Amino acid sequence: MAFDFATPVERRCPDGGWSSKKWHRYGDDVLPLWVADMDFRSPPAVIDALERRVAHGVYGYAQVPEGLKAALCAWSRHHYGWAIDPRWQQWLPGVVPALHLASLALTRPGDGVLTVTPIYPPFLSVARHTGRLAQQAALAPPKAPDAGWRLDLEALEAAITPETRLLLWCQPHNPTGRVWRDNELAGLADLAVRHDLYVVSDELHCDLLLDEGARHRPLAAAYPELAARTVTLWAPSKTFNLAGLSTACAVIPDPALRKRFSAAAAGLVPDCNVLGLAAAEAAYARGEPWRQALLETLRGHRARLEEYVARWPGVSMSPPESTYLAWLDMREAGLGDSPQQALLEKAGVALSDGADFGSPGFARLNFGTTAAQLTAALERMDALLRG
Repeated sequence: MAFDFATPVERRCPDGGWSSKKWHRYGDDVLPLWVADMDFRSPPAVIDALERRVAHGVYGYAQVPEGLKAALCAWSRHHYGWAIDPRWQQWLPGVVPALHLASLALTRPGDGVLTVTPIYPPFLSVARHTGRLAQQAALAPPKAPDAGWRLDLEALEAAITPETRLLLWCQPHNPTGRVWRDNELAGLADLAVRHDLYVVSDELHCDLLLDEGARHRPLAAAYPELAARTVTLWAPSKTFNLAGLSTACAVIPDPALRKRFSAAAAGLVPDCNVLGLAAAEAAYARGEPWRQALLETLRGHRARLEEYVARWPGVSMSPPESTYLAWLDMREAGLGDSPQQALLEKAGVALSDGADFGSPGFARLNFGTTAAQLTAALERMDALLRG
């Protein structure tokens, strides 16, 4: 089956018929390559499922369908080699709420919540929002432009204090696109066990590994000793472009941990919406052909981006191994303290500001758009960076 990833979809609507944070925030003259929201229509199987659900006409409170639980179990078994139990699934409206719920459920006021930087911005606010102690350790930067970011296990262990109770982890990594190596993950597992830490593993981008033949292995599956202390977060939102439907799943094998997480959620977050559940089931059950076509498209976009970055003075990038996000080091590009702001004002291209991820001077670029839109934005950047 052929899927269309080339035709631009109009996402700005003058009368507000459909709203897009990505396309409306910076105005009509700016090309947006910032928030993790692709410009592709979702899989036909998802659109069909939504049309059927909308046609029903009643949108009352939903119950998580058994078909969705079974579809996620089958997806995990087939793609990750991990046989999960339907009872482990805790569905909720988004991964960001799940990060906060985990902090409330697994720690006490004053406990330390540790993460590594750079990192997806909501990770950095969890401790503050939940009255915990924010702790950070820095990743090791690439040793060469074509090398990847690395987990500095010594720095991570040095950041652990007697107060540390929870590690917020991201694999594959947002924003660097790094797929962690076995030795890095083994070291992390050892630290978590020795220091008696709970782990929240955000694995949202795990179905977008870009290298041919790459296979994701969930942290809790690769290291069984972590299963009783780990909350794994999955969602169809990034893979199938369903972010606005706000549906995610916390996979929690340990019954006691699951009970604490569920109790923390009671009264704080609503149930998942009916359309999000229908879309998630269709995506996991029938979205695989579309995903494979998407991966091929993203590989081509990554290659195009690499060609441009190679000719930009003072800009470097470790080619992302996963997702549709690229992490650009622009500290030597001559764009001042905020490359993101300079690109916005002088080139009319919106990227995500690295300062929000804990790394000023960097910027995150979303290449999950059509080739025509990506090229137009890169040409604008090229004129500024080489002019």
